[in-house]
Amino acid sequence: MSEQHVQRLPAEELYRRELEALIAAEGDPVPTGWRMSPRSVLTYITGGVTVKGVAITPKYMGNRRLVEIAIATLVTDRALLLIGEPGTAKSWLSEHLAAAVNGDSTKVIQGTAGTTEEQIRYSWNYAMLIAKGPSPEAMVKSPVYRAMETGSIARVEEISRCASEVQDALISILSEKRLSVPELGLEIPAVKGFSVIATANTRDKGVNEMSAALKRRFNIVVLPTPADLATELEIVRTRVAQLSAGLDLNARQPEEDTVEKVVTIFRELRAGATLDGKQKLKSTSGVLSTAEAISLLANSMALAGSFGSGTITPADLAAALQGAVIKDEEKDRLAWKEYLENVMKKRGSGWLPLYRACRELEP
Repeated sequence: MSEQHVQRLPAEELYRRELEALIAAEGDPVPTGWRMSPRSVLTYITGGVTVKGVAITPKYMGNRRLVEIAIATLVTDRALLLIGEPGTAKSWLSEHLAAAVNGDSTKVIQGTAGTTEEQIRYSWNYAMLIAKGPSPEAMVKSPVYRAMETGSIARVEEISRCASEVQDALISILSEKRLSVPELGLEIPAVKGFSVIATANTRDKGVNEMSAALKRRFNIVVLPTPADLATELEIVRTRVAQLSAGLDLNARQPEEDTVEKVVTIFRELRAGATLDGKQKLKSTSGVLSTAEAISLLANSMALAGSFGSGTITPADLAAALQGAVIKDEEKDRLAWKEYLENVMKKRGSGWLPLYRACRELEP
């Protein structure tokens, strides 16, 4: 299948030119198992420079020091745990770190309530197991197993969604850097370069609390929400442009004031206060993260491109806002109605078309 027909390419394919340029320009020591030096990984993640004629685009727009800590952790034998609110680019950063370090971000375990210990360690092809008994050919290797064999990075998404006994399957792997296969009488040692990057949402705290023993095996980096309006605007603008480039939306990029309205609404409802701090607001039950703002604008572009002129109108934006803000019918509807009447309506002529479009959608 050709690349243009794939809905989503992994980071190492999507940003291949950037990675190749950084590898070709490498002048610093490269750790065993890595494709480039820690400094080059940092350049790939933070971007903003041109290397061998190739512009390196920013992948993470936030505190540079946090990225440095994450990369330095991977140089050691400790695993990395990225924690933050939903939509703070934990999975995005995890994927790009793996792509830059190993050129393979696809060794992923998605943590859910149904994730089993076998998905962390290994399982069996039961047809072959019954026919021939335990053998290397009958074994189904997990992403962690394959990462240990190849000296690469395994990613565990939403680790706090996994049951405690599943999480604890990682303890011996991260401590001993070996995986026991008693059925075959084997001990699989981790090749140099092996590491694990896990992510966890702060909203999942208490769902399946990680044990102290497991936490000690990780270096924890907390990814905050964007510090100020300008930073969040830049993130949303950049990611909307990147996301829409891979979709057939047939719409123009959102205007500057459209992006600013969405980000302002999200930041105010998230904080429970207007940006100037003068008015307290009811918060909604949803997170209203930066990632949701990006999806909301992409959805508005789809509405504009499919059923309108190709330019996002207040009606397109209002429809997308309604779905993003109102998650819990009663509480969120009340908070949204109060925001419309007490904040948006009073903001002047620039906000009135959006206010009217939102009011038209009220039951």
